Amino acid sequence: MTLELSLLATPKSVPELRHRLRHHNDDVRLCVSELLTNVIDHVGEGTPVTVRVIGTDYGRTRIEVTGPDPRVLPVLPHSAPTDESGRGLALIGVVARRWGVEQGASHKTVWCELDGVPHPRRNPPRRPAIQSGRP
Repeated sequence: MTLELSLLATPKSVPELRHRLRHHNDDVRLCVSELLTNVIDHVGEGTPVTVRVIGTDYGRTRIEVTGPDPRVLPVLPHSAPTDESGRGLALIGVVARRWGVEQGASHKTVWCELDGVPHPRRNPPRRPAIQSGRP
């Protein structure tokens, strides 16, 4: 299964994208959100991007965000506990099996791979019924 979306990287597009991926697991939505937010913060709001969620031949989910600026490369910063930002790639580094950058002449793709395929949940888990304390 492959999902491909072209959009503008804006703060409003992050929750909209998460909503479009609502049937995917939390790790997929987290990684997509962080990669898109990095584009907004480091390349610029309104940057046109392509987002892909792909099932690989070896049983993983690959998430790619491609933008037009090959010059700005992501780095894993060292954030202090009191910093209010700068943890996006650190989160991806914890959740993803691996991540990286593919740089072209006129674009850059930041990607990560998660264990498991990106199939949407067919039957989301049900919440347990609330029971009274009576036998």
